[in-house]
Amino acid sequence: MLKAVIFDIDGTLIDSVELHAQAWHRAFIHFERQVPIEEIRKQIGKGSDQLLPVFFTLYELERFGGELEHHRSELYRREFLRNVKPFPRVRELLLRIREDGRRIALASSAHNDELSYYKRLMNVEDLVEESVSANKAARSKPHPDIFCAALHQLGDVHSDEAVAVGDTPYDAAAASDIHMRTIGILGGVWPEEKLREAGCIEVFRSPADLLERFEHSALAEARAA
Repeated sequence: MLKAVIFDIDGTLIDSVELHAQAWHRAFIHFERQVPIEEIRKQIGKGSDQLLPVFFTLYELERFGGELEHHRSELYRREFLRNVKPFPRVRELLLRIREDGRRIALASSAHNDELSYYKRLMNVEDLVEESVSANKAARSKPHPDIFCAALHQLGDVHSDEAVAVGDTPYDAAAASDIHMRTIGILGGVWPEEKLREAGCIEVFRSPADLLERFEHSALAEARAA
């Protein structure tokens, strides 16, 4: 029986993937590394611990990795965060899930202050029971740590009693590692084909699309089982 739904945030509930990509791109230029922004976009969804090694050597990261990450974080907060918008009908979707008695958790690579801001921005603070940020996971997606932490905070929910909702193959890979199903949202750069290849059991265009087709989604199927 389905007990909980665990949402990724960036690209799933809020329109922020391009903003993150631009912030990383500018941070890389600041540290004299030219990386095509389309390559950076494909890595959004990972935390910095998994993203940076794609573009920098271990030696480089030991020298300036922490400084680069701090620079990117401050740049994002200063110049990009205010432009983040929630996707339409996010609150309605979460309300619909709560009406069925399911619990809701958020699992994001964002830091605690950004996560709190996003919840206020989406107007879902009263609907979300647990929130897990990068601060509570040793490794970010595609490792399952952040989903494991969310399940642990929920307390009495096992992985086969929850569904993850995310916009990247990294979400699906992380959930699959602990035998949790994933619903894909086309809110970032990944097409439906890639999300299904990674393990998503269903794919929707947006949170609004999932809400419109809720009764025919895995969420409703699980309730009826």
